[in-house]
Amino acid sequence: MSCTSDYTTLIFDIGDVLFSWSPPLILSSSTWIDYERGRVSQADEFSIDSAEVGCAFQDACDSLQSNNELISVIQHLKAHSNGMLHVFAMSNITVPDYEFVRTKPVDWALFDDIFTSTGVGERKPNLSFYKTVLSSTGADPSHTICVDDKMENVLSVRSLGMRGIVFEDHCQVVRTLYNLLGDPVERGRQYLTLNAKKLLSITNNGISLWENFSQLLILEATDNQNLVNLTDTPHTWNFFQGIKPLLTTEEYPFDLDTTSLGLTLMGSPEDVAHPVMDDMLDCIDDDGIIQIYFDHHRPRFDPVVSVNAPTLFYSYGRGHQLDCTLHWICEVLLHRAYPNSMRYYTTLECFLYFLGRLLQISNDTYLAVYLKLLLIERVQERIGAEGDTLALSMCLQLCAYLELCNDVDLHTFLPLQCEDGGWEIGWIYKYGTSSIRIGNHSLATSLAVKAILEMQHFPSPPPLPSTLSGLTLGSAPHTSSVRGLGWRIEIDEHN
Repeated sequence: MSCTSDYTTLIFDIGDVLFSWSPPLILSSSTWIDYERGRVSQADEFSIDSAEVGCAFQDACDSLQSNNELISVIQHLKAHSNGMLHVFAMSNITVPDYEFVRTKPVDWALFDDIFTSTGVGERKPNLSFYKTVLSSTGADPSHTICVDDKMENVLSVRSLGMRGIVFEDHCQVVRTLYNLLGDPVERGRQYLTLNAKKLLSITNNGISLWENFSQLLILEATDNQNLVNLTDTPHTWNFFQGIKPLLTTEEYPFDLDTTSLGLTLMGSPEDVAHPVMDDMLDCIDDDGIIQIYFDHHRPRFDPVVSVNAPTLFYSYGRGHQLDCTLHWICEVLLHRAYPNSMRYYTTLECFLYFLGRLLQISNDTYLAVYLKLLLIERVQERIGAEGDTLALSMCLQLCAYLELCNDVDLHTFLPLQCEDGGWEIGWIYKYGTSSIRIGNHSLATSLAVKAILEMQHFPSPPPLPSTLSGLTLGSAPHTSSVRGLGWRIEIDEHN
């Protein structure tokens, strides 16, 4: 799978994309259509008073405003393309109106050429208009993005093999352009660097909080301690940072989940880790399942915690001491007991992700035989399922580890990158009593970057047999590109 954007041509509509204006009602008439094609003149063909027509046109011209924010983005994209990006404009517009538009203080040199309906002798959405543009520019339709505010125009564009974007608002188009033309990994890393040491979590009711668990996961995903803030904790860890926890009891006990993650990631020396693990063995219930808190007055268990604690134990050669917990985890996986049943985690993918992490870190052959095939089956069930950025990135990382092809989620996932390079927030855990969710933009971004990198190294699937073998589209074998965003997946269509 290639992860290099191969779009080389941008085409923008002028009216209501590069410029906004208030067009007169006469623009929907058949006479106006011929007028835009240059086939009739304003003075001879309009049946209403010429002064009234002129006044309407003047009002429309006076309302014309350039979309400077979008034009600035186009300038930025072209300037950073190493000369590979060509930009064109197009419009259904008459000669006098076009001459007026060109008087506007816009960087017209930005456009390699401009195509008007009068110049072409056709108008959008007619296919002949777009074919003329493609022929004149030499643009490859499969490498071309076209932005227009009218759906019928975008339909024609797409039918010719171009990537068509319906202009709905400035932010939507800019986000899409950056996602199609930018490097998602580079942009994600820039977002994290810009927000270093400020990677707070936030609840779904808008409360910001500092907590250790997300910081540890960001550190694991990025291997960059300069990004995160961590509590200086040599032994056991608390989920919350600071003296006073938020939205829970005033005294919040240290927990096995954050402690397991912290000791594993920080590479704690054995004389520190082993006494902590000894204390953990005192936190096992009568069924042999490890608990969440070091506080025996809070008996709680959760499938994810029951995975993360064994991960720590395996890291120090003591995995066998939690056999009962691991057996229960296998039963949870086998019987699909995890949906809507986890006390502190929000998605199925969290359980599966940390289970995959256990297998990777433990590198235990017996454990892999015991769990891996079943995990593969469960992950395959989640491919294509609805999920937020965190769930999708976790699923993609699992697929890369398990060598499962997952272009479906990758194509869903890439457009979720925001204009600033970060990804939309993903929810990872929740308060046990109130079910208030906690998420983190930077955690979603760091896992997203890692998922993309790991999927880049995943080999492309073998060529698929052509589904077009019964059609006579040409005698020569060819290669087609199936696209999600700016990323290319080649499917060889040899018969």
